[in-house]
Amino acid sequence: MSATPDLDARRLELQQRGVAESDLVADPFVQFHQWFDLCVAEGMHEPEAMIVSSVDSAGQPSSRHVLLRGVDHGFVFFTNYESQKGVELTEHPQAAICFPWNLLARQVRVVGRVEKVTAEESDAYFATRPRGSQIGAWASRQSEVIADRSVLEGWYAEVEERFAGIEVTRPPHWGGFRVLPAELEFWQGRESRLHDRFRYRRSSDSNPADGAWTIERLSP
Repeated sequence: MSATPDLDARRLELQQRGVAESDLVADPFVQFHQWFDLCVAEGMHEPEAMIVSSVDSAGQPSSRHVLLRGVDHGFVFFTNYESQKGVELTEHPQAAICFPWNLLARQVRVVGRVEKVTAEESDAYFATRPRGSQIGAWASRQSEVIADRSVLEGWYAEVEERFAGIEVTRPPHWGGFRVLPAELEFWQGRESRLHDRFRYRRSSDSNPADGAWTIERLSP
C-alpha cells in the first residue's frame, strides 16, 4: 500500500526530527502505545499487523504476519494451536515479533518467551469474532496440505451446518499466545542510514515484577 501525501509528510517530519533518549518514557509498554496510537491517528492500514517468528526442532526459523489482539504485560495474538506456528511456539516457547511501520519509517521489535493465554481469555476473544470467522476456525486445518479450495469450502459447509441456528463455540485447538518481552527495540529511520535505535531490556539483577528496564542506544 502506498502512503498518502499526509503520511509522506509525517514520515519525513519524523525522520528529520529523530528520537532522543529524553523523548522516551521509562515503561516500554507505554512507549509502544504512544507509537501505535500515532499510527492509528495517521490512518495507517492495519498497524496491528506484526511478524511473528518461531523455530522448529531443528532450529529452522519461520515467520508470518498475524494481528495483535491485545497488550497487557505481553503481546497477545490468536491462532490454531495445531498450525505450524502453534506447534513450534508450544514446543519451543520463545519468539520474536516485529511491527513494520514502514510508512512512518518506524519499527518495533520484541523478543521473549511465550505462554498460552487462559481458556477464559480465548473464549472471551472468540465470542467477539464475526460468525464467519468462528466457523472458519473450525473448518481450517491450518498448515495442512489440501488438494484444492473445494476441500476447504466443503469443510466450511459441514461446520456451518453443524452450528446452524446455534452459537459457535471455540474449538479446543484454537486460542491465544502471549509474548512476554525480555527486550523491546524502537527504531526510527533517519537520513544517511544513521537511524535512531533504542533497546529496552530487563536489568540482569532486576525482578521482572518490579517493572525495571534499562534503556540503551544502539548503533544503526
